[in-house]
Amino acid sequence: MLSLFLTHLEGYKKDAVKAPVLIVLEVICELLLPLVMAEIVDEAIPSGDTGYIFRLGAVMLALAGASMACGVLAAKYAAFASQGFGGNLRQCLFDKVQEFSFADIDRFSSASLITRMTNDVNAMTMMLAMGLRMLVRAPVMLLAALAVSLCLNARLALVLLVIIPLMALAIAVLMKICTRLFDVMQKKIDGLNNVLQENLVAIRVVKAFVRENHEREKFNRASDELMSAGLTVGMRIIAIMPIMMLAMNGATLAVLYFGGRMVMGASFELGDLNAFLSYIMQVLMSVMMVAMSLLQLSRAQACARRIGEVLDAVPSVRNQAQAAPLPAPRGRVEFRDVSFKYAAEGAGDDVLSHISFTVEPGRFVAVVGGTGTGKSSLVNLIPRFYDVTGGTVLVDGVDVRDYPLEELRGRIGMVLQTNVLFTGTIRENLLWGRPGASEEELVQAAKDAQAYDFIMQLPDGFDTLLTQGGTNVSGGQKQRLCIARAMLRKPAILILDDSTSAVDSATEAAIRASFHTNLKDTTVIIIAQRISSVQYADEILILDDDHIAGRGTHEELMAGSRIYQEIYQSQQEGVGG
Repeated sequence: MLSLFLTHLEGYKKDAVKAPVLIVLEVICELLLPLVMAEIVDEAIPSGDTGYIFRLGAVMLALAGASMACGVLAAKYAAFASQGFGGNLRQCLFDKVQEFSFADIDRFSSASLITRMTNDVNAMTMMLAMGLRMLVRAPVMLLAALAVSLCLNARLALVLLVIIPLMALAIAVLMKICTRLFDVMQKKIDGLNNVLQENLVAIRVVKAFVRENHEREKFNRASDELMSAGLTVGMRIIAIMPIMMLAMNGATLAVLYFGGRMVMGASFELGDLNAFLSYIMQVLMSVMMVAMSLLQLSRAQACARRIGEVLDAVPSVRNQAQAAPLPAPRGRVEFRDVSFKYAAEGAGDDVLSHISFTVEPGRFVAVVGGTGTGKSSLVNLIPRFYDVTGGTVLVDGVDVRDYPLEELRGRIGMVLQTNVLFTGTIRENLLWGRPGASEEELVQAAKDAQAYDFIMQLPDGFDTLLTQGGTNVSGGQKQRLCIARAMLRKPAILILDDSTSAVDSATEAAIRASFHTNLKDTTVIIIAQRISSVQYADEILILDDDHIAGRGTHEELMAGSRIYQEIYQSQQEGVGG
């Protein structure tokens, strides 16, 4: 955990040094106050020297003012250092997640990654803020006050040799228990975030099926589990407070008893006893502060482990440095004996098994098949969203694993099965495809995707603001905007993963015609459920039970593929009904 703090304190290390230095000065000022008070009680007041009393009083005021100033400045620098550390750590985590493949995000889950970048980082930030102050102040105060107490009266200070080990033992036992419980609590936060995220993403489905009560019960269970985990930790922490208070009160009584007898026996001054009591309280309060800080440290350790898991994770799809000149983008795609499973460690069945085919540049190829036959998995291998577990995928004759990811994905335009738009204007969303595109190219892409007419009907045209996820446009409009974004890229390979399901047949035909007109040199790979969407393809691949069960043109498959005939017949019956 220390290395995590040091690594991400870049730019704030001076503040992290200033805070503890100022805390030490604050402690020194506080420790001098009881000695000055003892001098007033034992010397100034009995002598009746009013001027000496006022001078010592002025010294006490100066020490108090200096202590306050040091404390305020220490808090300021600790806040700068801890918040700066938190900002650096969050940015580093976000940068790391951007390197993850789909498989890596699946492994951690998006809800857990959100928790780690927010809740876990906040816990680490709080720990650093506390550590720069309390974890410096408490040990320094403890040792310094203990040293002064021994100087004042070594015999009376023996009381601490009994009390402090008992308190330390209680703290150690509590830390051992709480470290494990904090791990459980952070996982419960993951679970709560997962339920909340899932509900908000699917809120329309929830309302459509009137499942609000079911979702409330799910959230209530996750919330109760987190509450239970929090209470379990809280009750353990609460248990230590009576022990600490008993130790403090017992030590105070012992000092008053033995110290009082020494004062009555004239072997100890009353002012020194008063100062000794102050130092004893400082020692015991410091032990309590250490206890609270160590409990926070236990939680921070659990969070640091979770953050470390993300930072230390090796992306399953690694970016390659460009070792040799790459061929010019042409759009040739080849699968050589490709197999793929999502459980890359070896468990589970193949989603794709021994797939081989070639798509020549400029060809229009369709992939059809039943639900769960691996159509989306197949096209996700081309831009390396996942890596193959067997065989090779080549783009323009080069293994996709040998491309720098930016270069590989720069050759590919992709419209995913889930249409994603971002908060911002329509123009900003389309320019994701190619930020440097001209206005003419932007308009042409919108026209090719059959999106231009509805865009111009909106109050602000291309400058119309889209809400998060594009919820203020229809499903068909969202699909057309996503297609326009991909077409604006003018890619060598265009992949459409069931991306015209929400548009009518006439609009789909117009979009398909634009491929031949304005993207005639682009290789188009389309996944579709409707035969009408694929019957004009140069070649159709039929996926069934992890392998290619047929390939050819629409006419060839209608003549010789039972599976294709069944798909076609079922859709014709649906139209007839």
